[in-house]
Amino acid sequence: MVSLRLRMSRLAAAIVPAALAGAVPVYAAASHPVTARAASTLTFSDSGRLHLTSHHSFTLDEQGIASGTISGTIYIHLTIVSTNRVTAAVDIYPSGGSITGYANASYRPAGAVATFDGTMSVVRGTGRYSGAHGSGLAFTGTVQRTNDAVTVHVSGRMST
Repeated sequence: MVSLRLRMSRLAAAIVPAALAGAVPVYAAASHPVTARAASTLTFSDSGRLHLTSHHSFTLDEQGIASGTISGTIYIHLTIVSTNRVTAAVDIYPSGGSITGYANASYRPAGAVATFDGTMSVVRGTGRYSGAHGSGLAFTGTVQRTNDAVTVHVSGRMST
């Protein structure tokens, strides 16, 4: 009787050369074809005008349209964490995928308009933006304090 170890090494000896020659597709553990693509860097500059959809305590939930290098629907959950700091969760849905990031910024209320200025990190993407990541992106904007409408500008580089 042939041992399991010997059978496995014979199987590997038969499959590996065929896979390297391209005759047999290589599969990951979950039985999905393994595909590779070259990473690329995207330099972008996008602006968005958003309107309030809801608010909870000091968090403004905003929705609007981003235009620029990556155009699409944008959602921001802007949280005022103190009199001079905000954080944000940002989701952009361009054609063919999505991009998610988080931002920290200084916050300066002055009359009817508050401004914010900080940085954003891209933490994930889907579809054509699969594997998106980047840090140190510029994140700036305004909040109209009368109706909580937000404008935002994001620019920098990310890898996909």
